[in-house]
Amino acid sequence: MTGTQGHANEVLPIARALLRAGHEVAVAVPDALTVVFDQTPVQLHPVMPSIPEVMQSIFSMRFERDPNQPELVIDNRMEMILWGGGPHITGTFHTVLPLAREFRPDLILRDGGEVTGVLIAEALGVPHVSCPSGPTNVIDPEGLLPLLNKRRAEVGLPAQDDPWSMYRYGRVDCMPAAYSFARYAVPEAFAYRQPASLNEAEGLPAELADLAGDRPLVVASVGSSLPTVMAMQDMGIDPPEGMIHPAETLRAIVGGLSALDCHAVVGTAGFPIDGVTVGANVHLMDWIPQMLLLQCAQLFITHAGYNSVREAVRQGIPMVSLPQFGDMHHNAARIDERHLGRTVNEVTPEGVAAVAKQVLHDDRITAGIRSAHRQMLGLPGVEAVVGLIERTVDSH
Repeated sequence: MTGTQGHANEVLPIARALLRAGHEVAVAVPDALTVVFDQTPVQLHPVMPSIPEVMQSIFSMRFERDPNQPELVIDNRMEMILWGGGPHITGTFHTVLPLAREFRPDLILRDGGEVTGVLIAEALGVPHVSCPSGPTNVIDPEGLLPLLNKRRAEVGLPAQDDPWSMYRYGRVDCMPAAYSFARYAVPEAFAYRQPASLNEAEGLPAELADLAGDRPLVVASVGSSLPTVMAMQDMGIDPPEGMIHPAETLRAIVGGLSALDCHAVVGTAGFPIDGVTVGANVHLMDWIPQMLLLQCAQLFITHAGYNSVREAVRQGIPMVSLPQFGDMHHNAARIDERHLGRTVNEVTPEGVAAVAKQVLHDDRITAGIRSAHRQMLGLPGVEAVVGLIERTVDSH
């Protein structure tokens, strides 16, 4: 798997369930994500590329193109295709394959946006299943196939003619089918219930537990967007075209919530909030216990990362979306369409405050998130995924 901590959090519950069932689990991750698995006895291999490293590889293709071919235009669709099938896949394959051969897995469980796992499984002759992931929802399988076949040729694997070969053995998700976020006609997922917590020993900090119940609690976070963009800039990679810098988004959130009649908890990822007056009702924290806070919140202001979306639906919390890049704009549009929340189009303190107030008092959104919440609660727990994996291995 690759990506951010949200991607690791998508894999972690399944890895733990497999361990409880007596299976052995090996996990390949970027070095920065090893901390997610600190308390989980998996075989851990910090060998995967980080998001900035993947993006560096993708954008290098602009300078390596055939001069006789048209210029490569990297729009959002192409960006996601390159995320799945760019040149980084070949190097990652050669790094991971020896580890996989030594471990001798019966199945490859991959982060949905990490397609190296498909090629590793094909090389080993074992099935592969994809985990919940935002990129899964927005990667065009037909558009990806030519690039994926190019990667197959580079590592000595036969080409495939089926765009759905990346889902040949199925995929899993945490959203009810009626609320699917898939943009393309991918196979329907085996759906299980999003876990309510990843750490049952965790408790709210006293300053948050003691907040009065006289006003709604609003939780806000831009997820890993801010540190990811800063890391990309450190490597000389410009943010996606048209993207508002996450620090500006964070200032708009803090300013907007300072003007709202609420208690607000804002995760800042450790970045200073300059140029805005922080209201007494706003609590700034480098890191927030997001899953725990959502159990007692009335509104979630989010970057619309897919992991955060599912966590909000799991607790029945309406959302205000400020998407940044990747799959987030698609997710925000689906949130609007499904009446689970509303997108902020004017990223200013006034714009954030206005949309937050609207969502808190919108009966249609209240009904929409309640319905999605109940449908998610009707899904089986993560242990059902273990049964699916066992059946897949037995039948192949």
